[in-house]
Amino acid sequence: MRTTLDLPEDLIQEAMKITHISTKTDLIKIALQNLIQKEKSKELKDYFGKIDLDIDLDVLRKR
Repeated sequence: MRTTLDLPEDLIQEAMKITHISTKTDLIKIALQNLIQKEKSKELKDYFGKIDLDIDLDVLRKR
């Protein structure tokens, strides 16, 4: 999908330098993937301590 964006050039250049990604398209793809992963992990953290997995750690350790 082709989209026109107005992005700060200094942010793009800094991100490309730090990540060693050579194209703006690849940089934006990676940035979006990282953002999605970060947001999904936030959602998972909301479940911490709320789900009983009924796991016996002693059984797992003996494997």
